[in-house]
Amino acid sequence: MKTSTKILFLLPLIIFSNTVLASQYVFKSGHASLQKWILPPVPYPEDNKPNQARIDLGKMLFFDPRLSGDGNMSCATCHNPMFGWSDGLPTGKGFKSQVLGRASPTVINTAYAGILMWDGRKRSLEDQALGPLEAKVEMHADFDQLISFLKSNEGYIKAFKTAYPNLPIGKESLAKAIASYERTIISNNSPFDRWVKGDKKALSKKEINGFKVFVDPNKGNCVVCHQAPNFTDDGFHNIGLKSFANSNPDLGRYAHRPVRILKGAFKTPTLRDIKSSAPYFHDGSAETLAAVVDHYVTGGEVKSNLSPNMKSLTLSKKEKEALVAFMEALSSPATPVTLPILPL
Repeated sequence: MKTSTKILFLLPLIIFSNTVLASQYVFKSGHASLQKWILPPVPYPEDNKPNQARIDLGKMLFFDPRLSGDGNMSCATCHNPMFGWSDGLPTGKGFKSQVLGRASPTVINTAYAGILMWDGRKRSLEDQALGPLEAKVEMHADFDQLISFLKSNEGYIKAFKTAYPNLPIGKESLAKAIASYERTIISNNSPFDRWVKGDKKALSKKEINGFKVFVDPNKGNCVVCHQAPNFTDDGFHNIGLKSFANSNPDLGRYAHRPVRILKGAFKTPTLRDIKSSAPYFHDGSAETLAAVVDHYVTGGEVKSNLSPNMKSLTLSKKEKEALVAFMEALSSPATPVTLPILPL
């Protein structure tokens, strides 16, 4: 069979596939076709089943700046509930306020993540919890000093004994406690969630139209990466950001898995509570969701090594506005975060 004949033979299959994708949803609140967007119960490892003592201990550790090398940074410094559990900066700031190369990702719904960090170098929340502490450019913790502090503090001694009676105070119990608290930072009650579950008034017509653009492979095609139910595929993609053209660009996932397609590829972030965690992208280069949409409409600024999922889009102004409105409807109602009383 000639190559041209093969292409002609496959073309109807491609068109048919797109038609199936475009028609797999019935855009009516509560319809069965939408149920895959409902988040399941929060998963956890068998050796770190959550309970209130573990969550309370993890919360204290998450907000305690004394864990850092200088005693002035906590996990919450970069993952602040006031900024959508990020920090509101284009890229994070670490030890002695040095500017880091990547944005601080949100902690929201990381409980559902199969792989963590922009480059995927962490496999679990327990593994990830120690990463910023260990990093010299981030919290710069001295673990001997840190563990000594926890073992000498009566409040922490009691809290660790209650939460993890069979573990000594150390890296393992520290990581498990922080991870237990992070698993409580969940967004699953957005207008979109309520609409999917049957509330007809939860979404406006404009927001529903935005969802249609979002899932349509011939329009936004956003769902190809931002998949159900957590609006991420836990995959890595080079989306053609301008920073990839730098003389020494951040290679992202490629540094840990040297496959050509992963050069400049970064983890797909969840879109849940997205309106609270601007700016966007791993380099913080998009200030608004409208700017994010415009980037995808162009198909990326730097075309070298683009993800196969990237393509330029044809969206009207009305469709772009609807898409932004839909993404804003992915945020759950804000709830106050009560700070813990730290043991002195």
